[in-house]
Amino acid sequence: MATRVHEFIWPDRVVVGTLGLPGARTFYLQVRAGKQILSIVLEKQQSAMLADKIDEILDQLVTLEGNPFSVPATTPPELVDNDQLESVQEQFRAGAMGLGWDPTTAQVVVEAYPITDVDDEESLEELEPVATEMLLVRMPVGSARAFAKRTREIVGAGRPMCPFCGYPMDADGHICNVPET
Repeated sequence: MATRVHEFIWPDRVVVGTLGLPGARTFYLQVRAGKQILSIVLEKQQSAMLADKIDEILDQLVTLEGNPFSVPATTPPELVDNDQLESVQEQFRAGAMGLGWDPTTAQVVVEAYPITDVDDEESLEELEPVATEMLLVRMPVGSARAFAKRTREIVGAGRPMCPFCGYPMDADGHICNVPET
């Protein structure tokens, strides 16, 4: 069976956003090119790691002699996108993801594949990824820098962390196992 590729070469918009309240948020990677919009579900940790790795790639490119790709060291203000997600219709929940750099177009490349169901643990060793679809996004360096900044802000906007145990605190209270002094 052929893999259906949802490809966005020069997207108009690439953002991570959420639906729901802190503690019960669903994270979405949403891409738009013209009227085509695609949304996939990410885990909070996937979102955070994606932002960190994109910045890591861009920071390495900035240090290249002469910065041949004109990679901005900070987020260009004109590329900041604080708008809400557009109409969300989940295409798939992301499992494996890939991240790379294409020097021929000076773009960060993001690949996302759906989670595949596995019947038993024994088949994990023999499992070869069989993706029926994938998301392929190519972002110019400025857009990638803005994407990473927004994503870190979205991830950080969740529940506050308990200063004692480090776990998230709910609005209706928090009980942690801090020994009494």
